Amino acid sequence: MVMELPFKRLCVFCGSRHGSRAEYAEAAVALGRTLGESGVDLVYGGGNVGLMGVVADACMAAGGEVTGIIPQALMEWEVGHTRIGRLEVVDSMHTRKARMAELADGFIALPGGLGTFEELFEVLTWAQLGFHRKPIGLLDVAGYYAPMREMMARGVSEGFMKPQNAALLIIEDSVAGLLAAMRDYEAPTTDARIENTDQL
Repeated sequence: MVMELPFKRLCVFCGSRHGSRAEYAEAAVALGRTLGESGVDLVYGGGNVGLMGVVADACMAAGGEVTGIIPQALMEWEVGHTRIGRLEVVDSMHTRKARMAELADGFIALPGGLGTFEELFEVLTWAQLGFHRKPIGLLDVAGYYAPMREMMARGVSEGFMKPQNAALLIIEDSVAGLLAAMRDYEAPTTDARIENTDQL
């Protein structure tokens, strides 16, 4: 599927496992293939395992360029994807996330575990604070992220989040729908002043 997209590179966060449903790997293949066919480079965590390896391989198979950013400690576990076009080995997880964010024009989370959750919420927090204006997408495959969506709605209803902060996360259940929504995204204006906790 070829799409006209305004992005040079997109960063994908996803699991280092395949998960228990075939749909998860199928979605990773569809995303990687669409990025490659559309001329959008992939930036990701550099692994050759789980959905990480699936999305990277699919992107490369479709002619896309792939850059992986991986900490030295994970290279020592032999999970670095040495067949991708570019693999940067960095000193820490913090450096890895900062480098991925620096390279990417937007972010997409596929299903994953703690690392995926943490990466997603960090870039959302940065967007909330106005540190970047890049689109952030969530591909909700087979309803995997339904509890997270409910938790974010609860954060709004209980007064811990503004509706516009929750709306920073673009949620779709198809690759085409998500990329189209990210293409049309316009970042909100952020007030840099924080007078009290209600400003967040």
